[in-house]
Amino acid sequence: MVLLDLLTLGLWSKLGRLTHYAFDAVLFSAFLAGMKRSTGLTFKTDKVAGDNKEVSKWVDKYLGVGEWVMDQSVAIAGSSGWFERTR
Repeated sequence: MVLLDLLTLGLWSKLGRLTHYAFDAVLFSAFLAGMKRSTGLTFKTDKVAGDNKEVSKWVDKYLGVGEWVMDQSVAIAGSSGWFERTR
């Protein structure tokens, strides 16, 4: 691993850290999507973005990733034998 880090000039460890942060960001977005579905509470994007439409667009895309991850997770769990619907 040290040799690989040396050959890539330290980029290998940075790639792992970036992957970890990206996974954490997607996990938090999925948490917000689950909170929205179970309680109805939604995240106010205008509080973050203000009048900036570009930031608002990126926040909406970020939250959309969480919605997609939540949909896929529910579909996979629903088709497996490990989970059952109770309501």
